[in-house]
Amino acid sequence: MIVGIFALIGALLGISTARRRKGTAADVAQYSIGFGVAFGVVGLVVALILRAVVG
Repeated sequence: MIVGIFALIGALLGISTARRRKGTAADVAQYSIGFGVAFGVVGLVVALILRAVVG
């Protein structure tokens, strides 16, 4: 659940960044996917740390 939320936030942030930079549709898609994957990996690390700490 945490990974999905982080990935969604990353994708939305990527869309926002690409639009702010006046990117084309391909730019928006690339930023969205790139940020989504990056934030998803961060979310996975957070989930693993929480699982190790909480039990």
